[in-house]
Amino acid sequence: MKALIVEDDSTSRKILERFLNDIFKTDIAIDGEEACMAFKQAFTGDDKYDVVFLDIMMPKKDGLEVLDELRKFEEKNGVLGLDGVKIIMTSALDDSRNILNAFKGGCEGYIVKPYSKKNIYDKIEELGLINQEV
Repeated sequence: MKALIVEDDSTSRKILERFLNDIFKTDIAIDGEEACMAFKQAFTGDDKYDVVFLDIMMPKKDGLEVLDELRKFEEKNGVLGLDGVKIIMTSALDDSRNILNAFKGGCEGYIVKPYSKKNIYDKIEELGLINQEV
């Protein structure tokens, strides 16, 4: 399985990558523009991501803009609803406005930082990406 980690903070990026390396082949994007390019490249190269961990506060394009762009790209390419990539927002923002906007935008999960290996694994299990204790 394959994951895209979109995170501009190097510490958060390294922690998340370490948590996920047991389960996923991981790619990294450090801003929103890089994330969109990586996603579209993998999609058209038929090496699609199973999950995207997407930070909200980033330079160039924020996470909500990236979320919108990825969902529109999928729709344009005939991928609708539950067939799309699982997108889990990761953010220090825990207010209801940001959380609601993320779900309205089409994410499947929202994890507030600082995250732990347990809450990351719980979320990916909840989304059906793993179905065993890791």
